Formats: sequence, C-alpha cells, structure tokens
Amino acid sequence: MESRELLLNAFDNVEDAVRGAVEGIDPELLTARIGAGANTIAWLVWHLTRIQDDHVAEVAGRPQSHTEDGWVDRFALPFDAAATGYGFNADDVAATRITDPQLLVSYHADVHRRTAEFLQTVTAEDLDRVVDRRWDPPVTLGVRLVSVITDDLQHAGQAGYLRGVLERR
Repeated sequence: MESRELLLNAFDNVEDAVRGAVEGIDPELLTARIGAGANTIAWLVWHLTRIQDDHVAEVAGRPQSHTEDGWVDRFALPFDAAATGYGFNADDVAATRITDPQLLVSYHADVHRRTAEFLQTVTAEDLDRVVDRRWDPPVTLGVRLVSVITDDLQHAGQAGYLRGVLERR
C-alpha cells in the first residue's frame, strides 16, 4: 500500500465519523451543551473541518474551500473568515450557531474531496518535505497530515459521543 493510500484511508475514516455524528440528527442537538461551557456538535464538526481545510490548503499551496467555495458566507458566523476555532473560548463556541446538519456534512465533503485530490499528488518523498519551521523539530508534510487526522478523529469521536448522550437524555 502506498503512503498516500494509507493517508486517504485515514481521511476517509474522518469523513465517515463526521457523517455518523451529524447525518439525520435533530438540528436542535447541534448546538446543545451537556454542561456549561462544553463544546457542541456543531462547533466540533465545524472546527475539525476548518482545521483540515486550513492545514491541507496551506501544504497544497491552494486557497481554502471555506473562502474559495463560499462556505464562509453560507455559515455566516460572527468570526473573521480566517478563524478555525483554534483558541476559541466558551462564548465563541456558543456563537457557532449552526443548525443545519447538511451544511456541516456538505462542507466537510468538499474539504474531503480537496484533501483526496491533493493526496493523489503526494509521493513518499514529499512526506519528508518541511512545511512548518516554527516548531523544533520542524514539521514535515507527513507529520502535519497525521496531526490533522489525529485531531479530526478525536473531535469527530467527541461529536459522536455527544450525539449519543444528547439523544439519550
């Protein structure tokens, strides 16, 4: 199996987890909280998709789907277009008012499609390319992609867990 096939399989797993957490959900549950200041399903899925969009677009040298494909306007959130949710506080999470599950699924599907297109161009040698020198050691493309997958799967799992808890209330 080629490295890019393995990475694509992992990103496919993210997409499956996102769909499982959001498709067919009662829209009211997207912004429900299980406790004061807790993350919401809407925020978790929006954030993980924004991070994937931001990070993959950067290493691919292309614009983000969020702005290029108009998702920023469709979401109409009260944040700067460059916001990814990183560093958000409880009030910012509350302001992430997304009540359309299909909007979240469609944005993630668009980002997933772009990610898959990029991965088709990646060679094993490309994975050693340094993409971020702000860290010690510098971050390679391979490490960046695995980091995105790890973060995405954690947040998608959290969203799936929240859905289960909220549906059983």
